[in-house]
Amino acid sequence: MNITVYLGANDGNDPLYLEEACRLGRWIGSSGHTLVYGGSACGLMGALARSALEAGGKVIGVEPQFFIDRAVQLNGLTELIITPDMAQRKAKMIELGDAFIAFPGGTGTLEEVSEAQGILPFFSVAIPPLMNVMTALVLAFTLGLGLAQLKNDTLKNAARDFQDIIVRMISAVILPLLPIYIFGIFLNMTHSGQVFSVLMVFIKIIGVIFLLHIFLLVFQYCIAALFVRKNPFKLLGRMMPAYFTALGTQSSAATIPVTLEQTKKNGVSSDIAGFVIPLCATIHLSGSTLKIVACALALMMMQGIPFDFPLFAGFIFMLGITMVAAPGVPGGAIMASLGILQSMLGFDESAQALMIALYIAMDSFGTACNVTGDGAIALVVDKIYK
Repeated sequence: MNITVYLGANDGNDPLYLEEACRLGRWIGSSGHTLVYGGSACGLMGALARSALEAGGKVIGVEPQFFIDRAVQLNGLTELIITPDMAQRKAKMIELGDAFIAFPGGTGTLEEVSEAQGILPFFSVAIPPLMNVMTALVLAFTLGLGLAQLKNDTLKNAARDFQDIIVRMISAVILPLLPIYIFGIFLNMTHSGQVFSVLMVFIKIIGVIFLLHIFLLVFQYCIAALFVRKNPFKLLGRMMPAYFTALGTQSSAATIPVTLEQTKKNGVSSDIAGFVIPLCATIHLSGSTLKIVACALALMMMQGIPFDFPLFAGFIFMLGITMVAAPGVPGGAIMASLGILQSMLGFDESAQALMIALYIAMDSFGTACNVTGDGAIALVVDKIYK
């Protein structure tokens, strides 16, 4: 009999989990059954598989190509099945299993258990991507540089029209449906019986992000104060109308008039403020970047996904470039970053949904951090070019 076991890629917060995983592995191996699991060598996954192999059993690992590229798979498996993505990994584990066992794990484990228990969509439409994310980004920047050099406006106007289509699609279709989508994700978690523990983690993440964005604002204005030799807290205090306006509108573009007025009250010339504030409303998304990176790191830790500094350094670099192209609508930054979350960090649909939920919950504070920080940048630019 094939026994599919769902469990995390870390050791868990109780030594009992590791002990029981090893005991289960020995029982599967000594009983002549075949273990089907996620294929990783670390955490509870690795302990379970090694125990089954040591007891003489067969072990089938199912691992997506993304994790194979990171070499996290366990060597010496009876069979290693490589899938293109996480969705096909889950489908393959369900297909191979005759019986299913679930250990405590992260959000990925929750979704796998829910699908194994029969919570599946009524229908699905498979739309293969025309190209991968990196190819799309390189192509977009190449075309952008080329369009900037053209004297003819035909292609430029076509690009602007296409941008309008994307912005309207996000604001008129995707964002209104997001609450229903997030509701379905949490309903799925409730069915799995672990929604309370996930919500507690979410509350901690939101608290940490709030403190980080306050620290970021104070840091930015302390740096600006060194240039203009003024009290950083007074400078920051004058920007509070822009901060609270952004909390209400959740849009950097909609807050530009207030940000511009408060920046002038901090002593920035009208010409510099009129140039820097609208520009930074598009390209300066420090608060949004902070939220996305912190949420992604937290979710990877919850799910036991391996990560290291070079991985996140590359992710932050690509995220910074992607944020420049993010549409100026509520939730535009997280929608623009979904591609690199999937391609670079291996986030599946459930992890992306949780990222969206976390981001939307903190969207007002991220936008407020973005626009308030614009005032600090304007102070520095004004001092340099005055």
